[in-house]
Parts: sequence; structure tokens; C-alpha cells
Amino acid sequence: MREFEVPATYTIPENANMSDGAFRHAEKTPDLVVFNTPDGKGGWNDVTAAEFAATVTDVAKGLVAAGIELGDRVGIMAATSYEWVVLDFAIWAAGGCTVAIFDSSSAEQVRWILSDSATKLIVVQNDKHRATIAEIEGGLGALNEVLQIDKDAVAALIARGKDIDESVIHERRAQVKAASPATLIYTSGTTGRPKGVMLSHANLYAESAADRSAMPEFLQPGRKTLLFLPLAHVFARAVALAAFDAGVTTAHSADWSTLVEQFGAYKPDFILSVPRVFEKVFNGAKQKAHDDGKGKIFDYASDIAVQYSESLQNGGPNILLKLQHLVFDKLVYSKLREAMGGRCASAVSGGGPLGSRLGHYFRGAGVTIYEGYGLTESTAAVSVNTPKFIKVGSVGRPLPGHGAKVADDGELLIKGPVVFAGYWNNPEASADAFTEDGWFKTGDLGALDDQGFISIVGRKKEIIVTAGGKNVSPAMLEDSLRQNPLISQVMVVGDGQPFVGALITLDQEVLPKWKERNGIPADTPIEHLIENPALVAEINDAVAGTNKLVSHAEAIKKIRILPVDWTQEGGELTPKLSLKRNVVMKEYAADVDAIYS
Repeated sequence: MREFEVPATYTIPENANMSDGAFRHAEKTPDLVVFNTPDGKGGWNDVTAAEFAATVTDVAKGLVAAGIELGDRVGIMAATSYEWVVLDFAIWAAGGCTVAIFDSSSAEQVRWILSDSATKLIVVQNDKHRATIAEIEGGLGALNEVLQIDKDAVAALIARGKDIDESVIHERRAQVKAASPATLIYTSGTTGRPKGVMLSHANLYAESAADRSAMPEFLQPGRKTLLFLPLAHVFARAVALAAFDAGVTTAHSADWSTLVEQFGAYKPDFILSVPRVFEKVFNGAKQKAHDDGKGKIFDYASDIAVQYSESLQNGGPNILLKLQHLVFDKLVYSKLREAMGGRCASAVSGGGPLGSRLGHYFRGAGVTIYEGYGLTESTAAVSVNTPKFIKVGSVGRPLPGHGAKVADDGELLIKGPVVFAGYWNNPEASADAFTEDGWFKTGDLGALDDQGFISIVGRKKEIIVTAGGKNVSPAMLEDSLRQNPLISQVMVVGDGQPFVGALITLDQEVLPKWKERNGIPADTPIEHLIENPALVAEINDAVAGTNKLVSHAEAIKKIRILPVDWTQEGGELTPKLSLKRNVVMKEYAADVDAIYS
């Protein structure tokens, strides 16, 4: 059994409270700009460390005035914003525990989270979220109050706490211990009720400290980033904390539809994202090149970028490759960097597999993506590629203070201070999550090389076993197919079936230009388009290319193109844009049956 550990470079104080960073910055660097907020005119206002700490203190006083006691749970159900961060820090400063709820959650999901956590107060974003709470609040005995961000929740809390002395907050902070719960994040799961992952202040402290130790090159004062992932998800929350603790300036956005324009306006030094956003950036650039009649140049430049990146792991590029790369850097790669704001030379990817080709392309084009791996139960990343230790296609080496090993059945096991202690009110599930000797069972199939780089092979519970007994991991097939600009989402099927098949949806943003390029009327409905020979042939070519990556038994033999796309709003995707396989299998059972009929 292979095992690899990296020594810790930090210690965790017994009284660690994640709100401490706000007061530390205010004391040592009061004029440091820690956040940018929209000014309503297309620009940004600066928020200094001193201003942020003062706001956190005032809101925390309001929470105390609202009856929040040490250890009480306070919910946030809102889009990513500066207010989300203020509330999070204020809850910690008041000695409370933040219950993070995705703003896309259904009423029934929210009912379970609020009742299981016994949340006392919740802050929502808008009328839509307030209506969701109204459906269920009658049966929630612990819930005393609902506040609304777009109806001045923050100002209302500040006004409520104006007569409370600041010393009360500092006394509260001092009562919090590193082992105290800092946040509850409920995992969706594939079966049964969501489980409340209980992350302590020590878990969050370790994640921030380890991230900063691993990536000091861009986690430092003077750098800035645009955060658009949901703060209810542990990935965005953890990296945002590391960035804040390091003095990085952060702006927030909840609009994913205009990210390229936002990158251009804000010009971040680095971004963190899920693989689907990087896929969309690449596919958008590729589609535009083909629409402009420059498709062959783009495709050749892409191959050179990949070759260049691969050569960096194999002794470096030769003279010819250097020259080709230099030419395309001016012609093609510079445009990609401009699409990401012009200053972005690095990015962090998590929440799902990036795919080695995409990783090599971006590095070859001058924007290195440092892919990491983790779960909610590991406070986000437990491993990550870094400027010092990088192997594209892997999810990096364990963070300082952490270890990984692969069990006899291929399951990746992890340990270290970012790993949670257990699920809220669920001792049975908590006990089942760990091996007898204390390693957390990730549920993912992994591999570990001699240098400690981890590769994720697939999901233990998502492995497809065909009728012929062949084990097939769907992730690589799906990742490969999504590199085609026409394809939005893919789900590989075939469990218990004679062969592997796939459901495929089309990218609605790409279709109009594709129709124009292929002489198809713009008003052609998608129901007719999915039967168009040219479109079917292009999708089949993508499938054929993907099938070259696997054995004959693992290859996709039959596909079904659907006349709809899968979305978070439709219930098929999670907030981090991962497939809800159980939902798709249920809703599209007839389409799966059609593959095998």
C-alpha cells in the first residue's frame, strides 16, 4: 500500500478563531485594501482592513443583540457577495457557527438543513429566498428570525447592536476554541438526507495556513482576485479565506454569464474556478476562431501549447518547439490571456477533474492552472499542484501537514488537520467515514506515484460494470467529450448493460454560430437539429477521438443527443456544475433505455 506524507509548516493555536484575521490585519496593516465592492458605476470601492474589522464588529454586536449565544447556528442563504463574507466573519466573532446554504436550494432541502442544525437566525438574499423560507418556517421551532440582504439586513444588525460595547465581542471571540464548530455545510449525497459536515476553526485555519505555505507566489498582498464561485461551497470559502489571510484583495460576483467581460474589467492576478469554466473559456476561443475562418491556426496552436507544456515535464522544449510557441504566443495565446483579464498568469481548479489536455493547453498558453483535490469533509483542498511541485494531469501532492494512501481496493484515503471530525448529529455516518486507524475514506479511486502526486481515477460508487464484467470509469470519457465546443454535458451509462453508451447535451451558446456556419436556418428547432447529419457526424467524430483513449470494452458504442441542456436550475447539476447522476438517470431513464433497445 503506497503512502505519502508532507510535514507541516505551521501550528494551530488552541484558541484559533477564523475571525481573528480581520482584527490582525486591522492592527498591523489598517490601510491594506482587502476587498473591492461595486460602486454602481462600473468601478470599485476600496474596503480597508480597518473598515472591514469595524463592520464585522458592528454586525457581530447586532447578532448578540438578536440573541445569538456562543455556539448558536446562524444561516446564510445568499449569492456570492461582500455581505456574505461580512456575515460569516461576524458570526465567528460573535461565537456562532455559520450554516452555509446554497441559494439554489429547494424548500425541502432548506427545511432539513435548518431543522437538523437548529439554526436560530437566517439571512437570505432576496424575496425569492424569503418565499422559500416562508414555505417551511412554521415547522422550525429553533428559527427565531429571517433577515434579508437586499432589505438592509447588514445595516439593521449594525443599528440593533449600537448600544453593545465592543468588549463583548472580544470576550466572545476569546471563548471560541480551535475545536469549536465554525461552519456546517450539508453535502447533497446520492441517497438519503444530506449530511452536515462539521468543520472546526482548526480545520479552516489549517486549510488557510497550508494553502499559503504551498502557494506564496500569488497568495500575497498586492495581488487581487475575482471570486464568483458560490461561497456556500467549501472550495470558494476556503481559498477566499487563504487569500484574505494573505492580504490579497478580493472582489465578488454572482454573475457567471459575463465572466470574460468581468475579467477584462477587473484584471485579476489569479482566479479560482471549476473545470467547466475553463472548458467554456477554451471552447469559446476555439469556436470564435473557427467562426472567423482561423480554425486550423487555432487547432495547430493548441497542439503546440500542449506539446510545449508536456515538454516542461520531460526535459524542456527543443529549439523548433520554442520558436513555434513564440510565434503562436503573439498570434493566439495572448488573446486567451486577454480574455482572462490580461494579468492572470495562474489559476486554481477544483470541484472536479480538469483533464490533462486542458491543463497542458492553458499552461502552454501562459496561464498555469494548479489543479487540486479535496472534499467538503477535507475543508476543500487536501492536495494541490504548486509552482514548485507540479505534474499536469494529477491533483498534486498532499498539502503540508497531510498524508494520502491508496487502499487495497483502490480507494484514496487521506488524513491531516483539514479533515473534519464528523457529521453533525450523525455518529453512525461519522464512524463509517473513517478506517479503524483513522484515515478518511474519500470514496474516490486514486493512484499515488513515487513523488507523492495523486491522480484520481474515478468515483468508487460511479464505476460502471458492464454485463461483460468490465469496470469503466466514466470521468475520463466525459471530460474528453466536453472539450468539443458543441457539447455542453455528457453522462456515460452502461451499468449492467452489454456496452457503454452516453447521453449528450448541446451548448446553447455555440449553436447559433454553428447553424450559420453550416447554412442551417437560425429558427431551426433543436428537436430537428439533433437529427442533422452534419451535427451528428461532428459529435460522432468527437466520440471516435475519445474512444482512442480507452480499450475497446470501455469505448462508447452508442450515443443519444438530447434536445435539452442540463442546468443547475433544472436540477441536473450541482452548484459547482457537477452532474447529479441519480437525477439524470431518473429523469432520462427512457433515453437510456432507448440506447439499449
